[in-house]
Amino acid sequence: MATTPFAAATSAYGNASRLISQAARPSTDLTASANPAGGNFADMLAQQVQGVVDQGKVADQMAVDMVNGKANVVDMVTALSETEMAIESMVTIRDRVISAYEEIMRMPI
Repeated sequence: MATTPFAAATSAYGNASRLISQAARPSTDLTASANPAGGNFADMLAQQVQGVVDQGKVADQMAVDMVNGKANVVDMVTALSETEMAIESMVTIRDRVISAYEEIMRMPI
């Protein structure tokens, strides 16, 4: 059990990372009948989400290295900023996809 704030934060980051990793890899293949020749949106989206997860892992490792005295403050801040930008980009893309879906649903048939 985590008794120090650092151990609790490390545990929380680990749990969040595990949950994000599980969300990035769905258990069912929803694109089994898709055309593999041109690629598909689901694969591209999964790759982008995995990229954000990987960027978060790099930032987490950089923060741990910083606490242990192995990393530079500038490198840690840069890694955190890159992760923040990646997450903001994914949120923006999600919002636009939802907006496009809602617009399509409003179209008359």
